[in-house]
Amino acid sequence: MLKALFRALRALFSPPLRSVVASSLAIAVVTFIVLWTGVALGLDHLPTLGWRPINWLVNVLGAVGVLLLSWLLFPAVVTLIMGFFLERVAAAVEAMDYPARGPPRRQPIGEILTGLSRLVLLTIALNLLALPIYLLLPVLNIFIYLALNGFLLGREYFQLVALRRLDVAAARAVQQRFGGRVFFAGAMIAALFTVPLVNLLAPVIATAFMVHIFEGLPRPAAGAAR
Repeated sequence: MLKALFRALRALFSPPLRSVVASSLAIAVVTFIVLWTGVALGLDHLPTLGWRPINWLVNVLGAVGVLLLSWLLFPAVVTLIMGFFLERVAAAVEAMDYPARGPPRRQPIGEILTGLSRLVLLTIALNLLALPIYLLLPVLNIFIYLALNGFLLGREYFQLVALRRLDVAAARAVQQRFGGRVFFAGAMIAALFTVPLVNLLAPVIATAFMVHIFEGLPRPAAGAAR
C-alpha cells in the first residue's frame, strides 16, 4: 500500500499531471478560503452575553472553532467541488501506468452526482456529530478521526475510481470484498488531509493512490472491470 502511495506522489511531477496539479491547487486554496469565510460568518452571528470576559472567551473559542470546522469540512467539500475534475487525474494515471486498459465506461451525470453528494453529506454530518468527541478526548480523537474518515474517504475515493470501470453494483461488491484494504487506504488519505499544504494536493494524491489500489486488486474479484 505504501508503494501505491509513493507512486501517486511521484505522479504529481509527471508532465501529464502538472497542469492538473496547478489547477487543483488553485481550486483547493479557493475552497478553503470560501469555507473558512462561511464558517466564520456563521459563528459570528452567535449571540453575545453581557459580561466582557465571557464574550472574550466566546470570541477565542469562535476563532478556534472556525479553524477546526474548516479543517474538518475541507476534505468532503473540496472532493465534491473537484469530483468531475479528478476524472482527469484518474485518466492520466491510467494512461501512464496502465496503458493496456481500454476506455472507461461512460458514467451518467446523475450517477456521479448522486454518489458524490451522498458520501460528502454523510462525511460532513458524521464529522459534525463527532466534533464533541474530537474536542473532549485528546490523543484518542486522532484515532477516532482517522477511523471515521478512513471509512468515509476510502469509500468516496474508491467509488470515484471504481465507477470508471464497474457499474454501481459491481463496484459495491468489490468494495465489500476488499473492505479492509479500502479502509486502510482511506485512513492514509484522511491522514494526508491533516497535513498543512499537503492537504491542498490531497484530492489529487488520493485519486492517483486509489487508482493503484484498485488496479492492484486480484483480477478475478474485479471480473466486471473493463
